[in-house]
Order: sequence, then C-alpha cells, then structure tokens
Amino acid sequence: MDTPSAIADLLSCLGQQVTLSKSDLDLHGQSESYFPLSPPDAVVYPETTEQVAQIVNICARHRVPVVAWGTGTSLEGQAQAFQGGIVVDFARMNQVLDIAQADMTARVQPGVTREALNDALRATGLFFPVDPGANASLGGMASTRASGTTAVRYGTMRDNVLALEVVTASGEVIRTGTGARKSSSGYDLTGLFVGAEGTLGLITELTLRLSGQPEAISSAVCAFNTVADAVATVIDTIQCGIPMARIELMDTESVRAVNAYSNMKLAEKPHLLLEFHGTSSSVAEQAESFGALAADHHGSGFDWATQTEARSALWTMRHNAYYAILSQRPGAQAIVTDICVPISRLAEAIEETRNDLAQAGVPGPILGHVGDGNFHAILLVDTSIPDELAAAKAASDRMVARALALGGTVTGEHGIGVGKLGYMQREHGQGWAMMGAIKQALDPLNILNPGKMVPPRN
Repeated sequence: MDTPSAIADLLSCLGQQVTLSKSDLDLHGQSESYFPLSPPDAVVYPETTEQVAQIVNICARHRVPVVAWGTGTSLEGQAQAFQGGIVVDFARMNQVLDIAQADMTARVQPGVTREALNDALRATGLFFPVDPGANASLGGMASTRASGTTAVRYGTMRDNVLALEVVTASGEVIRTGTGARKSSSGYDLTGLFVGAEGTLGLITELTLRLSGQPEAISSAVCAFNTVADAVATVIDTIQCGIPMARIELMDTESVRAVNAYSNMKLAEKPHLLLEFHGTSSSVAEQAESFGALAADHHGSGFDWATQTEARSALWTMRHNAYYAILSQRPGAQAIVTDICVPISRLAEAIEETRNDLAQAGVPGPILGHVGDGNFHAILLVDTSIPDELAAAKAASDRMVARALALGGTVTGEHGIGVGKLGYMQREHGQGWAMMGAIKQALDPLNILNPGKMVPPRN
C-alpha cells in the first residue's frame, strides 16, 4: 500500500477536489455511534462518474483503500476508513438527473438526499417513500439497504431501486437493471450492490421507483398501559390487513426522552405512532378499524393529526428520538441495536429484551418500526468505563442471539459495517463464506471498504 503516491496522483488529477486538512479528515473519521475517530489519509470530492473511476484506478494501482461517504449518518461504522486510505465524498454529485413522471421513476446522482429529491418532486404528484429518519444520501441509503418508518407499506431500498451505475474495483463503469418494473434477465446485479456497503463498487447513479402522493394522510398517537398491549395491537393490525403507512413504537423511557427534547406532552406510557395514506374515505375507514383494535388492548389518548404542520411535528419528534434519548445522559454514546423478527414473535422479543436490560442494569429505551418486526434498544454507555461498555455489548449480543433463535436477523435496516461483523457467521453460516468469495472475485485487491461485511482475508 503506497498511500503517499496515491495522494500525489490524486492531487495531480483532481487538484483542489482533494483535501488533506485535519478538520476535513476528522469530520470523515467519525460516525453517529460509539466507534472511535478514524480519519482517512485524504478526502476526495468527485463531480463526475469519470472522476470516480479515476480515483478507483489510482487507488487500485497503489493498493490503497477506498471508502464511499454520503452524509455520514450510518450507525455501524460503514463509512469510516479504519484501515486508512481515501474517502470519496459524493456531496458534489448531487443532481436530480431526470424525473420520468409517466413512468414514476427518477434518475439521481448518489449525493442527492431523500429530502432534496422529494423537494424536486413536489409539483409532480409523486414522492420517494423510503424514510430512514436522517436526511441521508440516496447512494448511502442504497448501500446500506435502508428502510425506516414507511417500510411497512412502501418497502425498503431493495424494493425501490430499479437500476444503478457503478464503478467497480477495477475502475470499470457498469450499469445494472433498467427502467422497467421487472425483469427475468440474468443475475440480479442491482440487488447485489444494494446493501453491499461499498464493498463491491461505488454507486454513481440510481434509478428509483416513485410512488403517488396519497390524496389524504392522517397521523395519530395512541397510548397503552404496557408494551405488550401496544405490540398486540400492531400484530392484530397487520393480520387484519389494515394498510398502515407507518406504525411505530416508543416505550415509556423513549416517550419521556422525546417529551423533554421536543417539548411534547405525551402521557408517560408506551405509545404507537401511526399514519394512514389513501383517499379521504379509506383513511377514515382505516383509522376507525385501527381504533377498534386498539380499544381491545386498552389503547387510550388518541390524538389525530390531519394538518401538514401537526403531522410534521409528530414525525419530526419520532425522527429526533435517537438524539432525544442521547440527551438523557449527557456525554454518553450509544450502541444502537437493530434486530428484526417475524411479526408473530415481536412481543416475545421485546419483552425478553426489556427484562434482560433491566436485569443487566443497562439503560436502553426501545423504539422501532414494529409494523415489520424491527425494533431498536438504544444502549447508553460511557465508553470510558470498560465495564459499562462490556455490559452493553453483552446485552447487545444476547439480543442478537434472541433474534436468531426467533427466526430473525441481526439487523433490520442499519447494516453490518464493523459493528455487526462478528454476527455474520451466526446468521449466515456457509453463506457468509460465499459472500467472501463474491468479494474476492469482484475486488481481488480488497481495496473497496476493506474490513467490512465479509470474512477477513488472511
């Protein structure tokens, strides 16, 4: 690995698009989770696909790691250059290239954020539905196979990416997929790169599936006496086929945190936050059906919001819940768990997790996208206290074991990075070795985001 020569070649080709300033390196060496600062050796801001290919070619020639960067909101260390090398920041590749209104698709560069795309779509009657909470870049969302609050109705990034342009480890530019809604042609290369976390190639363009703006939207909050009652309502709602657009859980500790952080006045009980999309009549019918199910499980304190401002305040509160929970313990950092289980096992998984955290003395407010069986315990730790960090990691490990025993997965949406790398063998068995073989075939020099996703190379 000849990093100085690679940087010299990058400076020669791209000049001021390359930065070596300590502040910029430090900015690109951190994450929103507990991982230590790991600055890269340089940061490059490409403006075209051709420049991305140049960067990869130079790094391949000198065997220097290349790590893609979107907005830096990932939670498992995906964008940190733990082995040094070059971070490729896609902030300047932020153009919406085409909106095909009749086809309900958009073609974008990877640095476009989800909010920027939806701003560009306002006059079309369309929107991009995947909402992970953070205003993440679409390239990053594809790379981590993100989902979020609306996945219960609209699916994840896996379901909403139709085609990609990718720069491979050899510097070749390839296209995967088409603008068609389906295909039986060949291997699903688009699906291979979606969720690969930049270990197989750098995404330089995406073709995305769009959805129609619903005629009517209604949001609500509903309190329950116990988490078990709230989860039972979720299960009944899903099994009855009520088409929820969002259905989110916050436990009592999460509610207490958002009340303080967002100046809300929710009862300090477990809550469901929900949203219905459709026509005015269908939304009213869905809300009525949900209300009956919630009443069967002692739901109370319904507060309905149909005005845009009130709905925005509700979901802003939910999206800020992570920061609200962090603020409950100033100076603490978070180990963010992310298990997902079959919906029929959700109540069991949450209740066992709550009991385990209480016995272990680990603070861990719970919230999640319970409509698809995905929930998070935000484990607050002082990383300077080794015993505390060890206890939180042990609790996280037990959550993983619990999810796998219940037929679930170690991550519903946050991805692997380095934080969950140690769990891959447990979940995938020999399939993990096959992932390593794919990585070896597509990136034989192991320069693309090394140390992530696949088994370590000898």
